[in-house]
Amino acid sequence: MRVLIAEDDLTSRIALAGVLRKNGYEVVETVNGSEAWKALQQPDAPRLVILDWEMPEIDGLEVLRRIRSLHPDQPFYIILLTSKEDKADVIIGLDAGANDYLVKPFNAGELRARVEVGRRMVEMQDALIDTNNKLAYLATHDPLTGMLNRRAILDHLHKELARVGRQNTALAVGMCDIDHFKHINDTYGHQTGDEILCGLAQIFKAEIREYDSAGRIGGEEFLLITPVPTGTDCMPLFERLCQQVAGNQIVTKSGELSISLSIGVACTVSGGTVDELLEAADKALYQAKSEGRNRVAQHGEFLPEGVLQCVS
Repeated sequence: MRVLIAEDDLTSRIALAGVLRKNGYEVVETVNGSEAWKALQQPDAPRLVILDWEMPEIDGLEVLRRIRSLHPDQPFYIILLTSKEDKADVIIGLDAGANDYLVKPFNAGELRARVEVGRRMVEMQDALIDTNNKLAYLATHDPLTGMLNRRAILDHLHKELARVGRQNTALAVGMCDIDHFKHINDTYGHQTGDEILCGLAQIFKAEIREYDSAGRIGGEEFLLITPVPTGTDCMPLFERLCQQVAGNQIVTKSGELSISLSIGVACTVSGGTVDELLEAADKALYQAKSEGRNRVAQHGEFLPEGVLQCVS
């Protein structure tokens, strides 16, 4: 683990670095508060820090306050090093944001022990952050395909609709359904069906743009959300996706299999709700199915206020 030392006294700095290197730490040395502050703002800054209280340019307390004001996702563990021994000084240092306090001249064994406590704390924080990130991912992603799950993609749709209302742009959604998916499961088994779903997810990821969003909303149904400049035809993306799915075979344990998609599209410029938009897209999907599948359709009937047909 890397440790940053901020100490203007050469003798103390050499002693600190020697103890730390002897115990297996990689040391980053700085000679004043300005150097320390600059180093700690870097993306790869050491998370374990030993700060001298009294330093030129910027003192240790000011560096502490600046560090704590950064609110990093991965917090620093900071040991304040000083010759001040009064309890009032200890309280001032801890209130400023120090995690621990070490009085000079320091004992090498005490320094090693306190730094070890810091190392364990940093590792525990990292493990907690990693666990929270994994839980957040599991809460928003479909475990089979890795795509956004139903809750996450619908939450995203709510946010996109709010953005459309603020910016007076357009938004298109495509309700996508794998044709004859029950037949695939009945003929080849559910493992092959799962492989088809995962293969389709990879096609989605390859075809959609970075500002598009796609998620699995249940079974063999997927929802694609794409922002559209006002007055622009929203159909080409969906038509291209439909063609790509039909033109590619998906590798499964049962061999390479071809599938097709039916897609129902609806578009809104403002005023439409999530339920109205999804209902319009669902009607368009039913139309695509009734017209023979493997195609993109838009519902031709009157749509709710704010929900428009897309020009095909």
